[in-house]
Amino acid sequence: MSQLIPSKKSFQTFKEHILNINGVVVFPDRRRMATASWDRTLRLWDLNTGAVLKKMEGHHERVLGLAVSPDGQTLASSDASGELIAWHGETGEPLTKRIEAHSSWFLGLDFSPDGTVLATGATDHTMKLWNTKTWKQQGSAIKCDNGIHCVRYSPSGKLLAVATYSNIEIYNSVTRERVASFKGQGRNYTVAWTPDGTRIFTGGDGDPSIREWDTSTWQQVDDPWTGHTGFINAIAFNSDGTLFASASDDGHVRLWRLSDRRNIAIFQHSATIQCVTFSLDGRYILSGGGDNIISVWDGSSKILAINKAARNACIAGDLSTAEQLFTQEIDTDANNYTSYANRSFVMARKHDWDNALDDATTSVNIQPSLTGYISRSIALRGKGQVQDARTELDLAFMFTDEDSNIVHFLLLIKAIIIFNADQNEEAILRVRKLAAACPNSDTFACSVVEAYLRVQLGINALNGGRHDEAVDHFTAAVKSSVFPSKSDIHSTYEDLVVLFGWDLKSLWQNGHRKQCDALRQAGRHEEAVKSYRFMMDMCDENTKASCLDWSNAFTQEYSAPYITSGDAALAASDYERAIKSYSLAIDLNSASDAVFANRSKARSETMLWEDALLDAHKVIELNPLSYVGYQVKHAALYGAQRYDDAIAAFQMMLDRLESAHDMHIQQLRERYISPSEAEGVIQKVIDTELNTAPIRLLDTATGILCDREAQISAFKRSTEYNELLLPLITKHPDIRMERITEVVTTYFRCVMLSHRWEGKEPLLQDIQGKIVYQMKSLGGLVKLRTFCEIARDAGYRWAWTDTCCIDKSNNVELQESLNSMFVWYRHSALTIVYLSDVLPSSNSGALAKSEWIRRGWTFQEFVAPKVVLFYRKDWSLYLDDRSPNHKESAAIMEELEGATGIDRQALVAFRPGMSGIRERLQSASARITTLQEDVAYSLFGIFGVQLPVIYGEKKQNALGRLLQEIVARSGDVTALDWVGQSSGFNSCLPADITSYAAPPCALPSVSEDDIQTAVSSLRNTVAIELASKLYDQLDDMSAPRFANCRLHLPCIAFRVTEVRRNSGSAQEMHFTYGLKADGLHDLLITTKETLNQFTPAKPPLQAFLLVRPWDRHLLELPDFEELPDFGDDTQSEDEYWSVPGSPVDELPSGSPVEQEMINSESHSRALRLIVRLGQPFGAFLLARQRGGEYKRIASDHDIIAQVKDVASVHNIMDGVKIIEIL
Repeated sequence: MSQLIPSKKSFQTFKEHILNINGVVVFPDRRRMATASWDRTLRLWDLNTGAVLKKMEGHHERVLGLAVSPDGQTLASSDASGELIAWHGETGEPLTKRIEAHSSWFLGLDFSPDGTVLATGATDHTMKLWNTKTWKQQGSAIKCDNGIHCVRYSPSGKLLAVATYSNIEIYNSVTRERVASFKGQGRNYTVAWTPDGTRIFTGGDGDPSIREWDTSTWQQVDDPWTGHTGFINAIAFNSDGTLFASASDDGHVRLWRLSDRRNIAIFQHSATIQCVTFSLDGRYILSGGGDNIISVWDGSSKILAINKAARNACIAGDLSTAEQLFTQEIDTDANNYTSYANRSFVMARKHDWDNALDDATTSVNIQPSLTGYISRSIALRGKGQVQDARTELDLAFMFTDEDSNIVHFLLLIKAIIIFNADQNEEAILRVRKLAAACPNSDTFACSVVEAYLRVQLGINALNGGRHDEAVDHFTAAVKSSVFPSKSDIHSTYEDLVVLFGWDLKSLWQNGHRKQCDALRQAGRHEEAVKSYRFMMDMCDENTKASCLDWSNAFTQEYSAPYITSGDAALAASDYERAIKSYSLAIDLNSASDAVFANRSKARSETMLWEDALLDAHKVIELNPLSYVGYQVKHAALYGAQRYDDAIAAFQMMLDRLESAHDMHIQQLRERYISPSEAEGVIQKVIDTELNTAPIRLLDTATGILCDREAQISAFKRSTEYNELLLPLITKHPDIRMERITEVVTTYFRCVMLSHRWEGKEPLLQDIQGKIVYQMKSLGGLVKLRTFCEIARDAGYRWAWTDTCCIDKSNNVELQESLNSMFVWYRHSALTIVYLSDVLPSSNSGALAKSEWIRRGWTFQEFVAPKVVLFYRKDWSLYLDDRSPNHKESAAIMEELEGATGIDRQALVAFRPGMSGIRERLQSASARITTLQEDVAYSLFGIFGVQLPVIYGEKKQNALGRLLQEIVARSGDVTALDWVGQSSGFNSCLPADITSYAAPPCALPSVSEDDIQTAVSSLRNTVAIELASKLYDQLDDMSAPRFANCRLHLPCIAFRVTEVRRNSGSAQEMHFTYGLKADGLHDLLITTKETLNQFTPAKPPLQAFLLVRPWDRHLLELPDFEELPDFGDDTQSEDEYWSVPGSPVDELPSGSPVEQEMINSESHSRALRLIVRLGQPFGAFLLARQRGGEYKRIASDHDIIAQVKDVASVHNIMDGVKIIEIL
């Protein structure tokens, strides 16, 4: 194939500049052009007339760069001094003074696609962005690696491509970050984006080639485009991205086709070319450079040589005018063979075959030519001489000069001639074979020809009632014509229009319309609607207007049945069918907001959330005052888990309901509650749940310490919260309080840590505002981080440890924390016990030896929680026991029972409160704490009390406050059963909890048989009335109470009548005294204190009493005590007793028998009391003080006393009193 011959004949030239032209732009109105020159001026031109509209002066140096805004309202120019000027696009007047944009010359400038920003790049290595309203620089300059020659925005405006002297650099236009950098040519002069943004093309002076780059990988695509022999100065694309032009120092503009990477034309200047661009219709190429002119080149693919006026007449179908123009040419020159051939084409289109053949024959006779033989072939075919027509066309191939474009064109004409001879299948086959055999030729032309021929076949089939055949032809036409509806096929393939009068402009529209009609007549309705929708989506407004009547008729026929079908399917919960029917109606562009709303509902039901949301937006667009759009929008957003947006949509829906004029619509508001109301309901549950949770917790997901507000905020951002809130506001029947409570409880499940403090533990101020997982692993931080990781991996969001989750500098928080700690552990989902001194290789028994078992705080940390897991030093499970709860492990609980001396069932089912007070104190007596006050504070939760925390008050005061609270609230005097040193808080209380180490005083028990025997004996010796009176007297006794550290103790007191010290060593630290008291057997006591001795003969200097603290249990009645409520299954002891039933309950009220039985039972109870009072008891020795109060004399052993004569009720009654003890 012969090489392309450069064309020197331009279609039009613009001459006015006196020096190099460095820039050319075409305005969007297609009427005007602007140019920039080294002569320091710009010019506005009229493209039709070639006249200069405005000479624009203002630069003091050579103008190097030029750009026009997308709307054509603004021009920007740059010069060799680095200055920038903005101009009005219509008037050519300056909008700004000279702006010192850069410190050196620049020609790189480009407007953003929205026209709001101008990017400039200069040889000073900087790129700057300018606001096109204020013409102020936006942000700081972007530093590039080298001098800049060209700057270009991507079609989307998101990226900026910069051609520097060393690299091609790509920047994010918003963040200004460099996203890519790669080597282009040696020095890069130009860069251009394809209109779809998928490629960029670069050129420069490293080599005369053009390089293509993939914008998804920034890698070079295929081999370089070669052909130029000089540097590449500029590259420009036509609007549809099928062609591009390049301007070079070699004086050539080359036109390239992207589909086959071919150079299809060359246009020659007389000097270097600096700039190039396309007309907006893509037909013409405008270029300029060192010859000081702008040349306009015809880039269309026309083979027939016809003057512009005659060509336009042929295209417009004005055949009479065309005939006259060609006749005038013939009259002027009788040997003008081309005019004869052209007039033959016109005669053929008129079906005047004889004259057509005469003109064609005359043309060939004058001079055989390409157009002459084409005209004879067409004329002969018109006369029915098909074989002769083929022969004449074969002769035309002699005049192609091996130009593939002309050969391709002739082959297409041959196929058309065959088609017109009713050899349809052969013609179609030829076109397809031509496209396949010549991939480097214009295969698009083949598609156009096949589409036109298929449409003609489809029309014939449709007219003949062969509907399915027609569908096949029209479908093939649509598929083969790959051009969009707005493409100007007419100008691209004018020669086909000139020869055959084809209406290529309407080809796309006709093909689709006919396809819709054929599908409709064939009964293929869904396909018809789909085809219609595609056509409407693709065509421009002018096309829509031209087929408006047809479109209206089509949609009216189909829309109503589809809407009815969709409504029925939606009601039947057949959502797929509903979507399909509604979609068909919507595809017809005849759907109301109700149809979009219903499709949105159906799409939400099938979890097509994004599609449902698009429909919801359409509803709002069509009917912004209706609540329905926001209702379906809320449903779609909720399903898509875009909860904040869903709440906003729901609030808008409520607003629309409240503002509706229709009362029925207003009443719909009652179906919902506002988001704030729903939030309030959930907040109450949250508050209840967090009432038993620590104030601060570690978020195991993030490793950040969160206060209560942050915890709640995290929940409100969670999926769980929104899945509660949104159904709640719609009053969904499945959302009940039980469900809300379940979700809240699950979310806020907390894991507590029980451990020993060791070395440097992280405190609150050490981790606050930091991420635990990212902190340096030193000391206690390793333990903290591992604890959080284990909790997280077990599925728990929150974790707590006493090291860093309490602000110990805040006394209020510290006090609340210590008083609440038992409750926190009780309500934890899991408590992890970390045994730092239990080695990984340890066996059973290591837990019992751990220091953890002896610490004061760890007792409540074990007995309070329901679920506990023990971990060894390496954070492996103790004994490798992988059961979910070590409280259910027989081996571990057996070991703990042995170590603590507490029954395993009591350890597992421990309940705080006042039962077993003496045993609990004994258990605590062996435990140690670092701070002395913690001996008492660590027992607050055990006994269910809340008291002020006063560090620094000392141990005796802290323990004394706890014990006085226990005694006062329980009335249980066993807390006064101790041996050792008296407390300075109150003499009836011990100075140290170790005083409870010894078991309670073990007194002999009396059997029921012995009691019954004694009662029978007493009936003969004790007056029943006196016994009952004593019973009532003791029953009326108040409980022990403290006031100002003084114990008001209800008791039975016995006056001491003699105190005599036994002989012993003077160096003894303890003294033994013999005591006598009224009504008691003599006894001995041992004490450190020195007592005043006396006898009946020697009056005492100080009065002493032996007292029996009153214990209401001797009355054999239930003890009505109140215990704190710990929620859930934390039960008080009250739940474990009930008043025994009595036979009296079965008798009729008020009968003599009933009264007799009541009296008998009362008397029996009184006598049983006297029997019990006669048994040995633990006594206190009290010494009277000057103010009349008493103090307890501490003893090293239990004081066991016994009444001499139980029948002397009067003596006992006289001793019943309340004594104030200091």
